[in-house]
Amino acid sequence: MMDYAILDDLALQSLAVSGDRDAEEALAARYLRLVRICARPLFLVGGDSEDLIQEGTFGLLSAIRRYDPADGASFSTYAERCIRTRLLSAIKSASRLKHFPLNDGISLEQLSEDPGTDILSLPELVRHNPEDLILAKESKEELRAASSRCLSKFEIRVLDLYLEGLSYREIAERLCTNAKSVDNAVQRIRRKLAREMNLGDISIS
Repeated sequence: MMDYAILDDLALQSLAVSGDRDAEEALAARYLRLVRICARPLFLVGGDSEDLIQEGTFGLLSAIRRYDPADGASFSTYAERCIRTRLLSAIKSASRLKHFPLNDGISLEQLSEDPGTDILSLPELVRHNPEDLILAKESKEELRAASSRCLSKFEIRVLDLYLEGLSYREIAERLCTNAKSVDNAVQRIRRKLAREMNLGDISIS
């Protein structure tokens, strides 16, 4: 039986495209943490719970099936682009259904990668929606500043690990607690950050 763990991304992707489902699953599992990292800041500022993880996974699977090394980008770069595109598309679709445009495609990561973003240059839809304006202003650094004002030391540690893409079980192991305590902490973090950012309580589904 083939040991997929020893294969690099290109080898796994090539096998996956040829119809090897085990190779596809192995490559997807390798990048699930990236999916969580891309999606979780969006959860904290009002995303649609674990649905975004599923959407990000769809983006990852699309990357596996469509990646072409001839384009010049590494698989990891292409996968991240596909994941983020799928997440932003899902957010905009959900926003239209709720008649509430969350951020018109502006995420915390995008703002933190480009700290010089001028709020006035953002789409008109964003600038005229108070909630969207808050999202657009908040970089990762500002999110952490907000967390330092309203979260306990334990909650800050949970938040740091959560944004790194760790599962509840992995966070619990790191902090010598149980997954239920981590889950409760994440719910508190969302509520506290929502109030700190004047968003009101975030609905957790």
